[in-house]
Amino acid sequence: MSTQKSAKLWGGRFKKSLDADAVRLSYSYDVDSRLYRYDIRVNQAQAKALWEVGILTESEFDQLTECLEDILVRFENSDSDLFAGDEDIHSCIERLVTQKVGDLGKKLHTGKSRNDQVICDVRLYLKEEIGHISTLLRALMHAIWTLASQNQTLIMPGLTHFQTAQPVLVAHHLLAYFEQFSRDHDRFSDVLKRVDICPLGSGALAGNNYGLDRNVVAKLLGFSTVSQNSMDAVGDRDFLLEFLSHVSITMMHLSRFAEEMVIWSSPLIGFIEIGDEFTTGSSIMPQKKNPDIAELIRGKSGRVLGNLVSLHHILKALPMTYNRDLQEDKEGLFDSIDTVSISLKCFAKMLGSITFNSQALTAAVKKGYTLATELADYLAKKGVPFRQAHEITGQVVLYAVDQKKQLEELTLGELTVFSDAIDQDINQIFNYEKSLERKDVLGGTAPNQVRYQLQKLKEQYKW
Repeated sequence: MSTQKSAKLWGGRFKKSLDADAVRLSYSYDVDSRLYRYDIRVNQAQAKALWEVGILTESEFDQLTECLEDILVRFENSDSDLFAGDEDIHSCIERLVTQKVGDLGKKLHTGKSRNDQVICDVRLYLKEEIGHISTLLRALMHAIWTLASQNQTLIMPGLTHFQTAQPVLVAHHLLAYFEQFSRDHDRFSDVLKRVDICPLGSGALAGNNYGLDRNVVAKLLGFSTVSQNSMDAVGDRDFLLEFLSHVSITMMHLSRFAEEMVIWSSPLIGFIEIGDEFTTGSSIMPQKKNPDIAELIRGKSGRVLGNLVSLHHILKALPMTYNRDLQEDKEGLFDSIDTVSISLKCFAKMLGSITFNSQALTAAVKKGYTLATELADYLAKKGVPFRQAHEITGQVVLYAVDQKKQLEELTLGELTVFSDAIDQDINQIFNYEKSLERKDVLGGTAPNQVRYQLQKLKEQYKW
């Protein structure tokens, strides 16, 4: 039997080394090295737990604690000598500890497995990233609120089926996105409850034989509670699936908003101009000002959705408990976090660079007979059954189309041909500002309601 000590955490059982291509396939240090801070924290908590049950003496605990702190400093300073072909971040840190304190470092893994260690690292990392994403969402929400506050009087055409429908305030349109991102913010707050659970002490799958106080470990690491089943703790990733779902929804909302930025900034529409800092030019057409940042965010939403689908497929056929497939959970997770973070940051800044073109908005709102519903509602208030009022209004619109007129350009004589319920007060109906004022219901586009919403948000978020 070979007496050579393996550099791996698992080599004693094997006669041959892992194939070189298998190494390239299976080693994950390049991906999971970003977990170094959390892995060191987990090792520190584990050392404390081992000291409390007598596996480590106080002197040994102090040595390990000091050693781990030194290694953390080296990582923070990007020490180039840290990596030595390690399988993953866990084996790297254990090797570094053992190199510094000798055989004492080999005690550090007592009572834990990489199975519970890695998921503990990920949970700690994700708790921090959820806080970061929530902060970025709040910044984006503030940017939307600011843009809406600055453009409270502008009117634009609201669309359904990308056809002009009814006049709305620009601010009302922007606040629709605020509501979506507000729900995104709530979703991240909610998933935190299912992330904030300590799995350490679960071992490979069955728990540990050392009587380690898991509640003390959880408290040391800042977790709110402890996992209740060791097999579930190491074998599932549903909290990651939920988190990636929320990231995907947030990116979808960004993508929809980005699509409107692209459309609105086109010279064919001309509703807005995006600042130079968030647009690019063409290598061949010198007149171009392309909304590339909005387009890239729109495109990146697809990759984030792909990461969610990928993890779903990884999990869907796994037997209990840990399987190496689960190593594939982190690359998509890290990519999604990086992507949503930079996308939220850029989008908030881009909104701050936008200016609206009031002339283009005014011209657009007068296209497509956006006051037609006002006429139908007018007739309904006069006692005409709404379905009949709808039919009459459709006939009026058809007539206006044939005459190449807007509704407000039709004379009273032309209108009364279609219904004797139409009277002089029809002039009040064909008015864009007054059409908005009539929507004075909670959640409506009336200026009064929009001002109320903006003030309420200002008070709620203390802006």
